[in-house]
Amino acid sequence: MSAKKEASVWQGFKAFLMRGNVIDLAVAVVIGAAFTNIVNSVVKGIINPLVGAIGTQNLDHYSSCLKAPCSVSPDGTVKSGVPILWGSVIGATLTFVITAAVVYFLMVLPMSKYLARQETRKKAKEGTREVIEVTELEVLKEIRDALVAQRGAGHDS
Repeated sequence: MSAKKEASVWQGFKAFLMRGNVIDLAVAVVIGAAFTNIVNSVVKGIINPLVGAIGTQNLDHYSSCLKAPCSVSPDGTVKSGVPILWGSVIGATLTFVITAAVVYFLMVLPMSKYLARQETRKKAKEGTREVIEVTELEVLKEIRDALVAQRGAGHDS
């Protein structure tokens, strides 16, 4: 009984892995990981220098002290006080917004426009088929009416 149960568990696992959405999710995770490098480069190469023109290039250095004296070591551990590291929150927020904007404008928006065009083409083809079917039906009705008229004329003479 345990061998059958193990086999069914294994078969269920294989079926789960073979579902399309699992493969799509795996591809999305890999692409997302690669995409993270691009976003980090944009933040490091463009956003941080722009912020650096105003203050420091590293947003992690922006902080406030709730309980003085605040002392934080270079590795991020708090030595004394209660610092609020709001700069790192702003940095993470900027990274998220940039990532969301790039994903939307470079992936989601073009794909939705493409799918809308495909749907429009599909509807146009279906409309053409309906017109052809209606036209064929009308021609068949005209042929029928002509045959009926011929029969009627043939019976009258």
